[in-house]
Amino acid sequence: QVQLVESGGGLVQAGGSLRLSCVASVSILSINNIGWYRQAPGKQRELVAIIFSGGSTGYADSVKGRFTISRELAASTVTLQMNSLKPEDTAVYYCRGLRGSSMYWGQGTQVTVSS
Repeated sequence: QVQLVESGGGLVQAGGSLRLSCVASVSILSINNIGWYRQAPGKQRELVAIIFSGGSTGYADSVKGRFTISRELAASTVTLQMNSLKPEDTAVYYCRGLRGSSMYWGQGTQVTVSS
């Protein structure tokens, strides 16, 4: 069983920055990949950024150049640094881990970007 706990959401003005953290209850090296997803009201949940156990990363086109996903192995933490935020980035952000064939989700953290 893997538990994921997100933190760092909040309210920020357009152009500002936020840093989200996802802390895992196990070593993140034992997790195949960890992704940040978001879901805005009335929209489907979408993948924002992902980091694999080998360290490679991937991003949605909408956030490339603005968001950075990284990890701190000793702290079992995956971080999403979000810069140049836009109102359309407003959503609940979720951390998702895939370990073997099992998928685990955090509880989500709200990000609101005001114009």
